[in-house]
Amino acid sequence: MSQTTKWSAASRGRFPKRELRAAWIATVDHIDWPPKGVVDPEQQKREFVDLLEQLKSVGINAVIVQIRPTSDAFYPSKLVPWSEWLTGKQGTDPGYDPLAFMLEEAHLRNMEFHAWFNPYRVSLQDEVGRLADNHPARRIGVIPYGGKLYFDPGDPFAREHIIECIMEVVEAYDIDAVHFDDYFYPYPVVGVDFPDEETYRRYGRTYADKADWRRSNVNLFVKEISRRIKEAKRHVKFGISPFGIWRNKSEDPNGSDTEGLSGYDALFADAKWWVEDPDIKLDYIIPQLYWPLGTPAVSYDKLANWWRQVTGNRDIHLYAGHALYKVGSMNADEWADPEQLPNQIIFNRVDGSVKGSAFFSARWFAENRLGVTDRLKDDLYAYPALVPPMPWIDRKPPAPPVLESVVESEEGVRLTWTSTDDDAAYDVIYRFEGEGIGDVEDPRCMVGAVRRRPGTLHGRKKCSYVDTTARKGRRYTYVVTSVDRTHNESAPSNAMTLL
Repeated sequence: MSQTTKWSAASRGRFPKRELRAAWIATVDHIDWPPKGVVDPEQQKREFVDLLEQLKSVGINAVIVQIRPTSDAFYPSKLVPWSEWLTGKQGTDPGYDPLAFMLEEAHLRNMEFHAWFNPYRVSLQDEVGRLADNHPARRIGVIPYGGKLYFDPGDPFAREHIIECIMEVVEAYDIDAVHFDDYFYPYPVVGVDFPDEETYRRYGRTYADKADWRRSNVNLFVKEISRRIKEAKRHVKFGISPFGIWRNKSEDPNGSDTEGLSGYDALFADAKWWVEDPDIKLDYIIPQLYWPLGTPAVSYDKLANWWRQVTGNRDIHLYAGHALYKVGSMNADEWADPEQLPNQIIFNRVDGSVKGSAFFSARWFAENRLGVTDRLKDDLYAYPALVPPMPWIDRKPPAPPVLESVVESEEGVRLTWTSTDDDAAYDVIYRFEGEGIGDVEDPRCMVGAVRRRPGTLHGRKKCSYVDTTARKGRRYTYVVTSVDRTHNESAPSNAMTLL
């Protein structure tokens, strides 16, 4: 077994104050939630709350929740049927609005909610007759491939339908981001080409090469949905998590020094183009870097550095996708090393250009293989982090709040403050030993955050927080800041010392 050096965040002196720490919550086939066989609404809600509480305890500050797994919905939709993963039967009302519930619970814990859509996948089986009666596949053509059904990315009617489905959510719900993963054209079945020849003849006559036409179809979709999102709600982020390899250097001199499947050639996903095209408003990219550090054919570090170069000096955040599910796998010595994933996170933090991580998937935190969850909780994520702001969306911070009282009580130290800034989405509490304030950029001084509830942001807003971690009889100084929904932070409030 190969063992790498154990580095702690403390030993490296790196506790970033701003870092995305996200978990994918996959709903298709009950991967993460809801558990298979659980159809009671109240039990589904309890299971989701328990999952959020666990993620919060690890240090996760954003969840990427799959709300359209197979051209269906985890919300009441006018365009697609209810998801079968909620009730066991597609089209059956689960008795509540899961998206509204999940969104409220995530925001209550001050987590970002990224609405994850699978655009083209229609079904995990290949018979249209088994879909719900109101399924759009009954009026928009679909293609069976590899035992599944897909909308044809080359069909402009399918493309517009998918965009309308996404915009239905953007306009109706207070989501923080629209998210796609790596599924565009389906992963290839060996020896079987995706059967879109008819669509190619109809719409791709100007393209001599079918592969170029397919990439153009995906590019058109990405460009159009980015435009529509920003026109509707500028603050809603748009992010994609592509396959980790764009192209290999053997295929393209601009590619990475790797040997593996290429997202550009196999999935017709030109992720490099999405980053570079000024007409595509992509706010973040999370390449799925699901390989170990230092392996010969494909290595995490080589890919991370390649993506650093592609995204450098652009208005886009680079986050790393981590294969949490591979930790402890006996199929490869590298994943049997308890330091593999922690050292990937430390590698990310070297120069600050990788601004966070996303983990696939949420269920694996409970497994705690090789103690990786404990390592995150007790070391790498021992202190909280704010989601990094995106100044190209908004750079104006809210006005600072006014701290009114700091009083010791039986429960801890109770703070009260007021704010007059309607743009504030949450407030952050900082605590310093003794009199006077220290560095508010040090996350070790952050002791809590309070989310503003919708509908309570107008006029003077009185807020409170109890610091239950304060030691009795100690002298502390507190300040509070206000943060808007794109994570611009105000200057500190006036300071108050516990007497």
